[in-house]
Amino acid sequence: MRLVLRLVRFFLVFVVLVLIACLVWLYVAPPALLRVGSGYAAKIVCSNVFLAGRESAEVLSEDVQAPGHPLLRLMRVAVDRDAGRVHAAILGAIAPATAVYREGFGCALLADGKTPARLPTAAASAEAPAKAPVDTKALWPEGETVVTRPDIGDILSRDDLTGPGLRAVVVVKDGRIVGERYGQGFDGRMPLLGWSMTKSVNAALVATMIRDGRMTLADKGLFGAWKGDERADITLAQLLAMESGLAFNEDYGAVADVTRMLFLEPDMAGFAASLPLARTPGTGFHYSSGTAMLLSRLWMDRFTEKAEALAYPRKALFEPLGMASAVMELDETGTFAGSSYMYATARDWARFGLVLAKRGEWQGRSILPPHLVADMSQENATSGGRYSRMQTWLARQRTGEGAFRAVVPQDQFALEGHDGQSVTVIPSKGLVVVRLGLTPAAKGYRSDALVAALLKAL
Repeated sequence: MRLVLRLVRFFLVFVVLVLIACLVWLYVAPPALLRVGSGYAAKIVCSNVFLAGRESAEVLSEDVQAPGHPLLRLMRVAVDRDAGRVHAAILGAIAPATAVYREGFGCALLADGKTPARLPTAAASAEAPAKAPVDTKALWPEGETVVTRPDIGDILSRDDLTGPGLRAVVVVKDGRIVGERYGQGFDGRMPLLGWSMTKSVNAALVATMIRDGRMTLADKGLFGAWKGDERADITLAQLLAMESGLAFNEDYGAVADVTRMLFLEPDMAGFAASLPLARTPGTGFHYSSGTAMLLSRLWMDRFTEKAEALAYPRKALFEPLGMASAVMELDETGTFAGSSYMYATARDWARFGLVLAKRGEWQGRSILPPHLVADMSQENATSGGRYSRMQTWLARQRTGEGAFRAVVPQDQFALEGHDGQSVTVIPSKGLVVVRLGLTPAAKGYRSDALVAALLKAL
């Protein structure tokens, strides 16, 4: 009996030592998966607290834990509002991550808790929020007054059309908002994350650089690290069309290139530029957030002063369009995260959609070159009609079980982002439909049926 008790005690001590060793290991050298989870939590909470004005507990519960990996339920966050920092870690100590808020530029993750890159002193003032429209009683977009149509309101009241997790939907017809709806706890003043819709905004910035002669679609030899290998043959046009041939794993369900880039790498564009070719440039379509980060670095590098580059999105797009709420966030090194991180109110996302619907024209002024806006509805060479030449998705070739198969206008295209974000643009119909929410792909929702119902009504 004594022998059995000794063996039991030995076993229990052994188990305790193993558990202690595991905890020490997780604390000292946490696996990448855990660090991705903490980075995601810190970044999402930080941006929603300091940009959207939401409560941290609500963001942690609704945005991070509810739709995410079971391990995220163990995540704890601490917000230091005075310092503009958010700390996240599993059980409060394992795999810690820190995100920092920089005025005018949103939040960025810090590698190993380091001090963020110092931004030029002129940049913050240049990137201050744009002024609101002078006459708020004027009709949108000159002001903020909206006259909604009852029939459009009836369509937007249907949960099967607007989808689960709805946060905002705005419908623009012939330059005016004709209907809008907001989810519980959200309103028209709250900036919302567009995720990959940011890619299309980033492409618009590239378009303005091409217009001004700072870049051309035929540009090659784009990065110094690519000299001497086949990557030097990649053109700017191939990057815009997602036909670069560069390797990039876009699987959000694991520690893949995209999650490593967004949540572990301080220099996102540098990481994307380091990846090898997977195929000959121009021979295949491969959707890649890394490609969008390369585009950000390329257009920013065309400026001799960093402050000019940091001020450019607001100067070139946001101020002319009256997008007072729009903030495109930076990575730690100060490169715009043009793949994923732009916040704006639903109405400001609608402003961007409207300038695209008008082929780059805004209140009598040319904001974007019309031929490059037209390329947003023209398919690239290798996607089978799914993707355009300018970082947008096309609807007319969608197939598959449960997919929307109705004939759609030939000029229809869409900005689309993770978890159900979309801005559908149909220039020939004067229609823009913004739909924002927290709707994981597993729920099977697409905005196609909503757009079809609106097309029929309008």
